[in-house]
Amino acid sequence: MDSGKNLNKFLAARNNRIYMDLKLIIREHALQFLPAKSLFKFQGVCRDWRLMISTPFFAHNQSLSFSSISGMFFQSPGDSPTFISLDPESCGVPDPGLNFLPVPVDILASSNGLLCCQAQTSERAYYICNPVTKQWKKLPKPSMEHGLEPAVVLIFKPSLLNFVAEYKLVCAFRSIDFDDATEFEIYSSKDNSWKVSGEINFAAKKLISKSGVSVNDVVYWQTAIGSILLFDMTKDRSQLIHGQYGVNGTLGEFNGKLCSTFINEHTLTISVISNIYSNTMQMGSRAKLWDDKIKIHLSSEMADAGSYDLFPVLFAGSEIVLICSGRNVYLCDVKTKQVKFLVTGPRAVRKAVPYVNSLVAL
Repeated sequence: MDSGKNLNKFLAARNNRIYMDLKLIIREHALQFLPAKSLFKFQGVCRDWRLMISTPFFAHNQSLSFSSISGMFFQSPGDSPTFISLDPESCGVPDPGLNFLPVPVDILASSNGLLCCQAQTSERAYYICNPVTKQWKKLPKPSMEHGLEPAVVLIFKPSLLNFVAEYKLVCAFRSIDFDDATEFEIYSSKDNSWKVSGEINFAAKKLISKSGVSVNDVVYWQTAIGSILLFDMTKDRSQLIHGQYGVNGTLGEFNGKLCSTFINEHTLTISVISNIYSNTMQMGSRAKLWDDKIKIHLSSEMADAGSYDLFPVLFAGSEIVLICSGRNVYLCDVKTKQVKFLVTGPRAVRKAVPYVNSLVAL
């Protein structure tokens, strides 16, 4: 009888150790991979979790470990921003209208948890913020005039060695010295200053302001004439390449490469750039600039809510595509090729700014 009791005590102690080990594993190795909203909830689990989640070291690790698109910011002209979460239970922001900023703003760009906004006041100052932590920074005034609709791209890559976020803001602007030319100005958070590039592009003409994306230190913008302007940050060089989209398309990233996503005759096509130098090849070369990687048929019911010609592709990246039909927004899963209804907006939207639910600190 005694030996049986001892065996039960041994099993109970062993199970308790397994349970304790599991709690330690979750705390030390799993929590950092969760979105910010979930982590705020888990602060109520126990005192140890609350203390750990609130430390700058944990916030830094979470910004390195969590990179999934959590939702989209939408903003129609003259309206306050709104946020649509792809998973409302786990991802969200406490103030979608960004009222914690000192002035009303327009959202211009995003990158790995940070937003770039511009004041709606006459000053038109740039702000960088994290809508989860409500931390923000006002950038110094650029040395050049960027226009009323600046073509800016925010670049932030979380680094293991940098506890303070280091980011760059790249703006392509109309030259005041050369007609129809495009110049580039770059802000660096490391130097807290703007620098005008020596590169000037004479072929781009007019850019579509909110079309910019960054892939592997190269920034791309759509132009009004159907081509794509690229600016290589490393080489400080620009180039104009042939576009692969209609008026309803958008640029994005697919498997680490630039992609162009557009709709034609109820079919969503994702084309990936394959050879950026194909336009310099000799006559007769079979080298192609774009490869059609994925085609997804869209149901006719989607068109009932609006027209496919009304800027339907809002965002493409991280294996999802957002499509707008009238006021309805649909999410397309690139892996499964399934399309589902996401939300009905108060007004027709033309652009969605992706957001990662990160604890990154400014």
